[in-house]
Amino acid sequence: MDAEGGQVLLVGGCVRDAALDLAPKDLDLEVRGIQADHLRTLLARGHGLDEVGKSFGILKLKNSPIEVSLPRTETKAGMGHKGFEVEVDPQLPFPEASARRDFTINAMGLDPLSGELLDPHGGRKDLEDKVLRHVGPAFVEDPLRVLRGMQFVARMQLTAEPETIALCSTIDLEELPRERIFEEWRKLILKGKSISMGLRFLQSTTWLRFFPELEALVDCPQDPEWHPEGDVWIHTLHCMDAFSKLRVDDDWENLVVGLAVLCHDFGKPATTVVASDGRIRSPKHEHEGAEIARCFLARMTNHKDLLEQVIPLVRRHLAPHVFHNDQAGDGAIRRLAKEVTRIDRLVRVATADMAGRPPKPAEFPEGNWLLERAEALKVKDSAPAPIVQGRHLIKRGLPAGPGFKPILDKCFEAQLDGLFTDLPSGLAYLSQVLEKNDSN
Repeated sequence: MDAEGGQVLLVGGCVRDAALDLAPKDLDLEVRGIQADHLRTLLARGHGLDEVGKSFGILKLKNSPIEVSLPRTETKAGMGHKGFEVEVDPQLPFPEASARRDFTINAMGLDPLSGELLDPHGGRKDLEDKVLRHVGPAFVEDPLRVLRGMQFVARMQLTAEPETIALCSTIDLEELPRERIFEEWRKLILKGKSISMGLRFLQSTTWLRFFPELEALVDCPQDPEWHPEGDVWIHTLHCMDAFSKLRVDDDWENLVVGLAVLCHDFGKPATTVVASDGRIRSPKHEHEGAEIARCFLARMTNHKDLLEQVIPLVRRHLAPHVFHNDQAGDGAIRRLAKEVTRIDRLVRVATADMAGRPPKPAEFPEGNWLLERAEALKVKDSAPAPIVQGRHLIKRGLPAGPGFKPILDKCFEAQLDGLFTDLPSGLAYLSQVLEKNDSN
């Protein structure tokens, strides 16, 4: 590009990450001084191209983390994230091109040949001072930027400028695609170092009004003996920070558990009462909260499998404590594993819950007890699978049909109760069931 008279700059998040000594996952290049058709020809010589945003002047190298764009301006002309008029201008100076960026920390450029940092908006200083500041008035044109601010605050532990907060509060959540909204929540859950800071940022911008399940937690009282930290909102903030320290090396597991922690007390506002003895209680809030969490998540993602993994964790988040107190039997623990899929997930949710009550200690021996029991029963990280299955009934000469279900259900319940633990003993139990059915 340099030989062709162009200038290549690294831009956006990769420059920010480099300033933080982080290895960037993607590289965004901005090329000025070369016309779009010629740029496309130059890139195509050695690379396959995906024109992911042809109208935006964006080219992505196939099988590569590199995205190449031309300088451009964007003007809001309609509703939604696609309601922009884009003008590509290869000669547009970097200060003007970078003015379309959301935050100053994302509006820097780096010349990879000279090492020169282009920083017309003071992003490097804001990064050093841990400040989140919008670039300019065009910030309001994309409402997703408020949610981006939320996850940036959490990831880099930034303090938002008062002017940026005030500007965010004037923005309405337009009809953005669910997947764009969810992506920012996903980054908050998976990457936030201080998730509470991101959520407090959202509160300061008045954007909790677009997430009423969260807004309802604010000022919802809790019994001070059990929750000295304050209301349900404050408790949830502490829980999310505790969760961030419990992450494992698996994004899916972290997403499921993190969302369950976020939603675990959604049922309290609807169930909280002051009892006759003056104590504050929220009876069956875990069951009420499960359906509220389902509505909350369904507005943000159509990933049904994710919902089916998260909701049982919300519904049963008190189970580790209750099971320990009741010294629950093997059958109850197997059934719990069947309901929540992974007991180790549930214990992580409950551990974060227990840790979210400072200054109370975060120790949670009940969780360790349940993990040990579940591991002994081989249901710590998977639900018990039925040993007796339909093919075994077919081998016995039974015709396939609706009559299978009650037989298989009875066998599975017996398996959960520990009446058999392997296939030979399971088939022996099946014989007893069939003999009893024949005699009836």
